[in-house]
Amino acid sequence: MIIGVPTEIKNNEKRIGLTPDSVARLTAIGHEVLIQKNAGESIGFTDEEYLANKAKILDTAEDVYKSSEMIVKVKEPIPEEYKYLRDNLTLFTYLHLAGDPENAKKMIDTGVTGIAYETVTADDGSMPLLAPMSTIAGQLAFFVGSYHLLKHNKGKGVMIGKLEDIDPRVVSVIGAGVAGTQSIAKALENHAHVKVVDSSQQKLESLKSQFGTNNIEYILSNEESIQASINDSDLVIGSVYVVGKEAPRVVTREMLTSMSPGTVMVDVSIDQGGCFESSRPTTHDKPTFVENDIVHYCVTNMPGAVPLTATEALNKATISYIEELANKGIDRALSENKHLKNGLNIQDGNITHQGVKDSLEKI
Repeated sequence: MIIGVPTEIKNNEKRIGLTPDSVARLTAIGHEVLIQKNAGESIGFTDEEYLANKAKILDTAEDVYKSSEMIVKVKEPIPEEYKYLRDNLTLFTYLHLAGDPENAKKMIDTGVTGIAYETVTADDGSMPLLAPMSTIAGQLAFFVGSYHLLKHNKGKGVMIGKLEDIDPRVVSVIGAGVAGTQSIAKALENHAHVKVVDSSQQKLESLKSQFGTNNIEYILSNEESIQASINDSDLVIGSVYVVGKEAPRVVTREMLTSMSPGTVMVDVSIDQGGCFESSRPTTHDKPTFVENDIVHYCVTNMPGAVPLTATEALNKATISYIEELANKGIDRALSENKHLKNGLNIQDGNITHQGVKDSLEKI
């Protein structure tokens, strides 16, 4: 199979779909890999290194797309890339179709086959290709949230850390999946008092076994409990995820009026449309905005802040699936692997994933 890797062009996105080591694995078993010129240069993966692993270097994104049978990316295509998509091309990447319905519809209209990392499943019910980036995003959420609490960043001017004779600052984590659990761990490590809010009592009990009861509360999610938690908080991290679907809005605009000015809210769910009603997508260039005196951080490619780490972590998770798709061909691989089939979101101009379909019915 001919596999193409274009340069990512989303704002401040320096990750790349395949590392040189991944390329070596694919070329060793007879596949052809096309890399756009300088696609990995900013994170230390030079064209010379790709060539040494038997990739071919092409000058432009157009060259890569038109010459490939499957494109391996990191982020969903943006409108400038739609012209390269076609009905006999497979795209393997994060798609997050529910997060931007307007553009999703246009991408679906290209006829491209889209297999989304974020809906590929595993036997234990986990999302193995979403997990690496969720792990990174969850840890980053605590760090960027803490940073934006600094007064010159329009935050409260408080520090989350251990100080004698001063009560710990409060961090609320709404949604305790992979990202949320990482945020909880980082907050506890930094001596915060943590409020964990989740809709599953079973999940809360599991977390209690993991984290204990010191400096942490486990709260079943409803409108009243969420409001009470965020009112007391310095930092609120939202990490609600429903497979393939637009994220539910768990914090409304009205709720902001009862919060303390300078509180920071980090919306890890922004790729899926955001779990705060007041959220809107931001970039690494301009990561925050203030609404109702609350600082909002809503960067849609958070792991892009650590592109080398993120690329290496993602490749360790994706490479076996890429090999399977390339070795068997797309149709056979999807028919023989139900978990890979769950990653299929669009094909022949149709939405094939029920969760995505439910979210996009409004367009």
